[in-house]
Amino acid sequence: MTALDRLATIAVTATLTSAGWILFGSSFVIKAADTAPTNAVQPSPSPASPAAKSLDIEDIQLPARAPTGELIIPVEGVKAADLSDTFSDERGAGTRLHEALDIMAPRGTRVLAAAGGTVERLFKSDAGGNTVYVRSPDRRTIYYYAHLDSYAPNLVEGALVRMGDALGTVGSSGNASPDAPHLHFAIMRTTPASDWWEPSTAINPYPLLVVNEPRR
Repeated sequence: MTALDRLATIAVTATLTSAGWILFGSSFVIKAADTAPTNAVQPSPSPASPAAKSLDIEDIQLPARAPTGELIIPVEGVKAADLSDTFSDERGAGTRLHEALDIMAPRGTRVLAAAGGTVERLFKSDAGGNTVYVRSPDRRTIYYYAHLDSYAPNLVEGALVRMGDALGTVGSSGNASPDAPHLHFAIMRTTPASDWWEPSTAINPYPLLVVNEPRR
């Protein structure tokens, strides 16, 4: 073997040996990285959020009485001390209950919206005379005003009224006595899909108007 051949053999052997050590060292480093503990703080898994409870209609409870300030006395100038509870009075020779409040006032006194809503119906009947049906924004309450002498100018069905807006004037239209003009005021609980004339549940307006009477 010549000297040149010996140098070539040594070079090849050195190269193969170096490559072997490189491969061995790389596998050792990778294995050590996989098994070595780490000081990094791992984020804690977020707790599972509880499922949202669906709101059922049974969960919605109507208040037994209106919150203070929800209603105003619907006849101008009348105070709580002037009211009498006529809700349970008998009418029709004892055949039915009144289920409304008679608010006495001079003829022509302004009738005001006890609460805001939409004028659902202007209706003239033999019993109620000139009447106004105002439905609350949630459509679950109807405010009924009867025996009006006249309607407020420009009052039309579908009009939006605010608490305190004029609806008409006190009178004795319908079956009311001409000698006792008054507003027949009723509150009726209903359902959003029910029409103004369909059966409803009467609510006594008296305790809603006299408790902590709001200022106008």
